[in-house]
Amino acid sequence: MAFVSSYVMTPNQPSSRSSKSSEATLSVTFWRSLGTILQGQTYKNLLYLVFAFPLGLVYFVGLIFGLALGFGLVITWIGLPILLVTLLIATAVANFELMLANSLGGVNATEPTVLDEFDIPDGLVFPGNGFLDAVKALLTAPATRMSIALAFGKFGFGLLSVVALTVSGAVTSAFLAAPFIYDNPDVLLGVGGLAVGGESTVGLWVIDTFVESVVAAGIGVVFLFLALNILNSLAGFHAQYIVKLLEVGDEQM
Repeated sequence: MAFVSSYVMTPNQPSSRSSKSSEATLSVTFWRSLGTILQGQTYKNLLYLVFAFPLGLVYFVGLIFGLALGFGLVITWIGLPILLVTLLIATAVANFELMLANSLGGVNATEPTVLDEFDIPDGLVFPGNGFLDAVKALLTAPATRMSIALAFGKFGFGLLSVVALTVSGAVTSAFLAAPFIYDNPDVLLGVGGLAVGGESTVGLWVIDTFVESVVAAGIGVVFLFLALNILNSLAGFHAQYIVKLLEVGDEQM
C-alpha cells in the first residue's frame, strides 16, 4: 500500500515544481512592474518619447524639402550639392539618434562603420566629370538608404509616441483626479463617455460618490503602472530599432 501511495505521488511532483516556478516568475514580474516608477530609466524613456514627435517632424519635413529641391535641380550643378548637404544632415541625424538611444533609450552601441566612413566631399563633382556616377553612388550608398529609413521611421515612431503619451496621460489623470473633483459642479471630467450634469464621468461610468471616486483613483494607480510599463517597452523597442537599423547598414557595406 505504501508502494502504491509513493507511485501515485511521484507524477505530481514535476507539476508541483512547475507551479511553484510559474508563481515565482509571476511574483518577480509583478514586483518589477511596480518598481518601474522608482527607476531612473523610466523617466529617461518618457523624455525619449516626448522628444520623438518634434524631432521626427523636423527630420521628415527637412528630408522631403532637401530631396525635392535637390532632385528638382539635379540637371544643374547646384542640385547635387543640395542632395549632398541633405544627406550629410541625414547622416548627422543618424549619429544624433544613436546618441539619444544610448543616453535616453537605455542601449549601449558604438558608431557603426557605415556612418564613420561616409564621406560627402568625395561625391561633389561638376557635370560632365563623372556626374552621373556620383549621383548613382550617392543614391546607392548604404549610409544614404539607412539615414533616409531612420528619418522616416522616426516620424512614424513620433506619431505613435504622441498618441501613446496623450492617451495614457489623459486616462490616468482622469481616474486619479476623481476624488478631488467628483463633487465639484464646475468641473466636468470624461474619458470616452458623457458628462452628466455636474458629475465627473469615466467612460460611461458616472462618479457621484466619494467611494466611487476612491475606486476610480485605485484603478488610476493600476493603470499608471501599466501605462509606464507599456511606454518603457515602446521606448526600448525604438532604441533597439535604431541600433538594428545601423547594424544592417554595416552588413550591407
